[in-house]
Amino acid sequence: MAGRLPPAHRAAAVPAVRTRRPDVAGGDALWDMERSLRRRGFASVAGADEAGRGACAGPLVAAACVLPAGRRGRVPGLADSKLLTAAARDRVHDEVVERAVAWSVVVIPVPELDARGMHVTNLEALRRAVTALDPPADYVLTDGFPVPGLGVPSLAVWKGDRVAACVAAASVLAKVTRDRIMMDLHERFPEYDFAVHKGYTTEAHGAALERHGPCPEHRSRFVNVVRARDAHAVRELQLTGPGGMVDDGGMRTVSGEPR
Repeated sequence: MAGRLPPAHRAAAVPAVRTRRPDVAGGDALWDMERSLRRRGFASVAGADEAGRGACAGPLVAAACVLPAGRRGRVPGLADSKLLTAAARDRVHDEVVERAVAWSVVVIPVPELDARGMHVTNLEALRRAVTALDPPADYVLTDGFPVPGLGVPSLAVWKGDRVAACVAAASVLAKVTRDRIMMDLHERFPEYDFAVHKGYTTEAHGAALERHGPCPEHRSRFVNVVRARDAHAVRELQLTGPGGMVDDGGMRTVSGEPR
């Protein structure tokens, strides 16, 4: 969804919000932070999260979401995307899209990640996702670390996808979108089995990297990708280069012949 720029930041309006430990959150607790912020006058509370930050292949996907107040905002089965099965994530994704006041998803391709670096690009992706909300949010909860430059009051929440419903919704949007992209990439590059590990570093993925070398969807800033690329380049040189010629000691330079 495309949206207008959010209103200017008002630092004095940021309230103190009590957070709940992720290991005790559950049931109604998932909606506590948004209720608290609405009571303080922030009617539109967005959550923002990303998927694929730790993967060595495939894009980074960031999402932002504003859930409605009341019963309509109680998305059945909503939880941190990492705690849900693939089938449950798909169901929750569709419910979020149907119920959300506003939502957005931003996909950052591998060349941009390689050019700018993960942290810088991650922050920019989250900003873009929040800015794209229409109608815009007037408060933002982010997962784990602060995101400067949002233009509205915000709060970084440790393991926010487990304690804040809007962040959990954003995590599901990002995860399902990215998983579907990785399934498509599996069709293009079946030798890496992206459909199984979704581009994260696993033993099987490492073995495929060593065997085939990286593809264009592998991130060149990752050490294992660089190592596999260099090793594969050496093997290709050994197979196709002049390395098979053996000097038996009987060769000598002929006058006029280039050295």
